Amino acid sequence: MQFALSVLALSAVASAQIYGPPPGPASPASSSSSAAAPAVPTAPPDTPGFMNIDVAFQETFTFHPNNITAPNGTVVTFYFPANGLSHSVTQSSFADPCTFLAANTTAGTPNGFDSDLQQGVQFSITIVNESQPIWFHCKQLLHCGMGMVGAINAPTTGNNTFTNFMANAMAIGSSETTEPTGTVFTGGVGAIATASPSDTATAAAGSGSSSSGSSSSTSNPSQVPTSGSSTPSTSSSSAGATRLTATSGALGLLIAAASMLVFA
Repeated sequence: MQFALSVLALSAVASAQIYGPPPGPASPASSSSSAAAPAVPTAPPDTPGFMNIDVAFQETFTFHPNNITAPNGTVVTFYFPANGLSHSVTQSSFADPCTFLAANTTAGTPNGFDSDLQQGVQFSITIVNESQPIWFHCKQLLHCGMGMVGAINAPTTGNNTFTNFMANAMAIGSSETTEPTGTVFTGGVGAIATASPSDTATAAAGSGSSSSGSSSSTSNPSQVPTSGSSTPSTSSSSAGATRLTATSGALGLLIAAASMLVFA
């Protein structure tokens, strides 16, 4: 009986080391049904011209809401928690949901936006082409493959829906490729980031300036070394690794205890 209780206790410890599993593909309304208090900082309510999204909502591998519709000129701000594990808002594509949208000089398309790995900050983009679906993901290792993706102005019918986008990401799973860190990319396709993440959200004036800046970002994609954020990214990544290591250790003890129970 004591061995059985030990097994149950170790199982609880192992489960508590990392975020819970993300929900399956669903509408934004379903992801807001939980009664648990969201992690700080919490995105404030939307206001005319401004929409806000929580990163790692309620300590899950999700954006909340993860699928929105935003007209031209809307400033969308992402709120990052400061809970020991860094995340990113990295633009990708429907075909490659877990890969940064790099500039294509042949086609003449600019790079996507990328906040790089962050904690406790806000990152804003401005919608400049509402007819262009905007796909994004978290590039922290394994997060995209667990469903930490989002979309703005995604089609609601056909093959390129948000549901299929999330399914594509989760199909990658643990095969997700490690992405480079240490650089913030401004610019973007369909939406423009004009500044690095900061402690405050983008002001309303940013809406007009970002639209005029879209042409320059096509020929001169902006790369901003995150001298201030690269260190937190490293330490927070270590924190995430520590969680996963602790989880592995707890699972090892769980297996050992189970074996003792069987052969006792």
